[in-house]
Amino acid sequence: MTKSFSYKDAGVLDNQEIGLSRLLKWISKTNELRPDIGKALLEAKYFANVVKITDELGIAICTDGVGTKILIAELMQKYDTIGIDCVAMNVNDVLCVGATPITMVDYIAVEEAKPDVLEELAKGFYQGAKQAQVNIAGGEIAQLGDMIKGTTESGGFDLVGTCIGLVELDQIIIGQDLREGDVVVGLESNGIHSNGLSLARKVLLEEASLSLDKFFPEMNSTLGDELLQPTRIYVKEVTEMLSKDLEIKALMHITGDGFLNLLRTEREVGYQLDFLPPAPPIFSLIQEKGNINDEEMFRVFNMGIGFCVVVASSDADQVISIAQNHGTKAHLLGHVVDEPAGEVHIAPKKLIGKGKKFFRA
Repeated sequence: MTKSFSYKDAGVLDNQEIGLSRLLKWISKTNELRPDIGKALLEAKYFANVVKITDELGIAICTDGVGTKILIAELMQKYDTIGIDCVAMNVNDVLCVGATPITMVDYIAVEEAKPDVLEELAKGFYQGAKQAQVNIAGGEIAQLGDMIKGTTESGGFDLVGTCIGLVELDQIIIGQDLREGDVVVGLESNGIHSNGLSLARKVLLEEASLSLDKFFPEMNSTLGDELLQPTRIYVKEVTEMLSKDLEIKALMHITGDGFLNLLRTEREVGYQLDFLPPAPPIFSLIQEKGNINDEEMFRVFNMGIGFCVVVASSDADQVISIAQNHGTKAHLLGHVVDEPAGEVHIAPKKLIGKGKKFFRA
């Protein structure tokens, strides 16, 4: 294979950012409708927003879905883990403003409401909620046969969740106190999580014609089971970190855009990352089969790190210890630099990230 594949080849186009700016132009105006209680306190660039409830307390809120990972679940007719992903994508985002997730609601759109499938989806939601220590307070099932078409006779579906958490207003964390020398601790992912599946499917299933039943010894898993590995939930370790007297400066869920998520902070700084742990084998398989360069891999995928904690250097060892006590491997990846602000340097790969892309250094 000589063609080098990208997210664009998988149908994920760059015009989303243009559409988002037009959307936010109007959405942001709604904040004027709630000037006191209910006022949104943050800009849209953060992982979640915080809504004022009292002078001391806020509700953190976010919404997210699972994306085209659902299509893998449909092809395998395995529906009992995808709900974990939906919980994970939301609770991990709520953590990023320093909040504790407490509850969720879900929205399930289906081609046809099949009881067996819905029960399997619910099992995943329960397992995710259990891991995240939240409840699911309600939701909505919409049967939309004219709109949603599945890849198999079992029918199609989509999952979206909305999570809320609690945070004291003087404890909101959005990178406002970042300074040079603060360190980046990376918490390992357990695989592809819930981003980049469009590119993974394009490369592995369409171009390389791999079977989801094919067993890969280096993964100790079939391809399908590896792609469906549920997104890791970081609630227990991060909430313990937040409960300690630690100088936590910023929290980032590493999803689409990879380490560029480090730049979603109030204070504009740069990062020098000098170490990366070995990425799970699924990433090298995607890169090899798609002839994908490092720039695109690090833009699309988490590359083995699912969550980052930026902390004062004196507290790094305790952050790593807390993560590992919860069964999550953690690593000191690098540190904050003042210049050049707005850039992420990944030294092991000789990459510089800025804006929405990575470039060869």
